[in-house]
Parts: sequence; structure tokens; C-alpha cells
Amino acid sequence: MSERSSAREVALRALVACERQGAWSDGFLKKETGRAGLDGRDAALATRLCFGVLQNRMLLDFWLGGLSKVPLPKMEPAVRGALRLGAYQILFLDRVPDHAAVDEAVEQARHHSRNPRSTGLVNGVLRSMIRQKETLPQPPDASVRYSHPQWLVEEFSCRLPPEEVELLLAADNGEPPTYIQTNTCKVETPALIERLRQEGMTVTPHPWLPDCLLLEGTGNLEQSEAFRQGLFYVQDAAAKLAVLAADPRPGMDILDACAAPGGKSFAAAIAMGGKGSVTSCDIHPHKMELIQAGAHRLGLECISAQLLDGKTCKDDFLDRFDLVIADVPCSGLGIIRKKPDIRYKDPKPLEGLPNVQRAILENVSRYVRPGGALLYATCTLLERENEAVVNSFLEKHNCFTPEEFQAPGPFADDAIGGMVTCWPHRHGTDGFYFAKLRRRS
Repeated sequence: MSERSSAREVALRALVACERQGAWSDGFLKKETGRAGLDGRDAALATRLCFGVLQNRMLLDFWLGGLSKVPLPKMEPAVRGALRLGAYQILFLDRVPDHAAVDEAVEQARHHSRNPRSTGLVNGVLRSMIRQKETLPQPPDASVRYSHPQWLVEEFSCRLPPEEVELLLAADNGEPPTYIQTNTCKVETPALIERLRQEGMTVTPHPWLPDCLLLEGTGNLEQSEAFRQGLFYVQDAAAKLAVLAADPRPGMDILDACAAPGGKSFAAAIAMGGKGSVTSCDIHPHKMELIQAGAHRLGLECISAQLLDGKTCKDDFLDRFDLVIADVPCSGLGIIRKKPDIRYKDPKPLEGLPNVQRAILENVSRYVRPGGALLYATCTLLERENEAVVNSFLEKHNCFTPEEFQAPGPFADDAIGGMVTCWPHRHGTDGFYFAKLRRRS
């Protein structure tokens, strides 16, 4: 089997694991591309194929269902996955010859299916698609056209005007950019740009956020010498913006209450020039190691990791911190382009998230010293997890008030109320919400 075939095989295994086991595609792909020994180019191909199918799954099924005599739900998962992979390459990838896409899909069906007729089914359906691909019918609604379940389209429609909903859905299906943040405790941004370009990467400074860079042609970033030396860390502009809005300063005592994998702790520590204290907490023990390893790589000795349940009071934290960051567990519906399979998860468990978020915010607010600041953040776009949680908290706690902050051009008007929502289609960032609150002295 060729390397490129191995990339397609990894993509198929990821799709089947997502469907049958509820695996997360990004984590599964990272593990399997390493296990298969794929180089950077083929690991990128496996990811592009898997993400491309997930981003367009409902649309692909709409077309495949019209060409197949066997309903897709009755097919074996691997056969269904092979069909989707073949269809995605035929319809969305210009560099893959149609016949190669068909041959690979047929070979995958032969290898994975117990039914000898599966190869003929896959071959026939995909060849019909090739013949008809210029005249395939268009789906009747945006839900199928952009492969977002109807409940999700309705949620976004409650927040955006109709003309913007499709822009957001299209942005969700875009290729996620790779943004990094300069570790200015070790290097200045112009010098880092030169280092990265010498390593063969394409580097573009972010249009409105200082010390933030867009990378292309990265391969495996963890193999970068600049990464190993701790000159940067990976973080979206929206998350970095939230920390900067909280205004960490040298000498502060800061708590990051739901810290893993540590990006906001790193941002705060760097903003302080490494002078102060950042206590990074999480409920999962194995994530403590991630935070500690990241802080060590970046040379941020002011960060210490602790195990902590954000809903449970820790007495020696009461009234202690100059700044408390609460990036709470959420539905993650602002990062669909990074985790395309989020859209297919059962929405029922999401209904209980606001109660968890309120409990964490209620608890960690007690850790803010009089006169200190509290930053609430999520990577979702649902009002019930964002503004509703913060407004409910403010109604019960008149000792906290929203605080305006300076923000770059796109957010200047939004920051007036102390709350900002970052939209992928408007700002080019992850979908993200944050609110800065100040405790009265």
C-alpha cells in the first residue's frame, strides 16, 4: 500500500471511529498518523480528507443517497466511509483524479467489508457520481447544504440576521488557520518571523493582534526547532485577546481556574513578563502534566499547576487573586472548523452546561480580591452559555460590575459593555465569548 493510500486508510479509520465509538477526529488523527508513520504531507492529506468528509457529510449523503439503491444507514460503517471519502475527493478535490478516488474507495470496501457485493456497490455509485457531478441536485436548505444539523442552524439563526447565518456556516466548513503567539519573554516577534521562515514556513503577522502570527506550511509544529526552544505557543487570536482584555500586569497573583491545556496561563504569564504568579488549575490529573510541560518548554517559571474542581471551594484561595480567569467547560460550538464532528454530537447533554458554568463562576468569583478582576470565557456562540450566565451572575452579585476595556479595531464598539463575542465569519477568529468583571473595592 502506498503512502498516499495509507493516508486515505487513516482517514477512513478516523471516520469509522467517530461514527461507531464517538471518537474525536482531531485526537484520533494525531494518534493514528503517528502510528502509521506518515510524513507531514501525508498526515496533512489524512486530516484534510477526514475533516472534509465531516464538514460535508450531510451534503455528501444527500447526493450519495440519490445514487445508491442501498440506503446509506444499512451499509457497513467502513463501506459508508469509503463512499464518502470517494465522493469528497471527486467533488471537492481538484488534484485527485476521479478514477484514483474510485479505485481507492473500491479497494477500501474490498479490504473492510464482509459483503462481496460492496465493491460493486461502491464502484457503481461513484462512477455514477462522476457522470452526473455537473448536474447533481442542490439541497433545499442550508442545513444540508452546509452539513449543519437543523437544531444548530436554528440556534445560530436566533443570534444572527439571515444573511449572516450562511456566512457563519460556510466559515465553519473552512480550513482552520494555525495561529501562534510569540513568547516575548524569550524572543521579539521580528526575530521569530525570520526563524520560522528559515524553517520553511510561510509567516503572516496578524492584522490586528500584536505578536500573533499566521503560519502555513508548518508540517508537524512540534518538530520545529523554534517550538522546541519555547519561542512560541499555539493559540487563536480570540483567546489571546480575552487575556489581554483582562490586563495582566507584572507582580499580579493570577488564577486560571479551568486552565488545560494552558494557553491562557501562558498568555497571562508572558504579558506579565514572567514576573508574578499564575496558578493553573484543572479537574483532570493528566492535564496537569500538559500544563507543566508547556510552561517548562516556554521557560515560564511563574506558572504552577494544581488539581482543582472549579465548583468546589478552596478556602485558602478566598479573596486572594488579582485576576481570576474562568474559561469554563462549554458546548464548543465556536470551534466547529477545528472540531468538525462537534456538530453531530447529541445536543441533549448540552442543556445542562449552563448550570455547570454558573456553579463554576459563582465559586471562583469568591477567589477575586476586592478590587480585582474576573474573566469569564467560552468557545461557544450560544447565548444561554454566554450572556445569560454572566447576566444571571451579575443580578445576584452587585459587588461585581462589567468593566470596559481597550480592544483592537474590530471590537472597539463591542468592548464598551465589557463583553465581546468573536465570530469566525466576521473576525476570522474562533467563535469565542468573554466578559470582564471588576469586583468593587
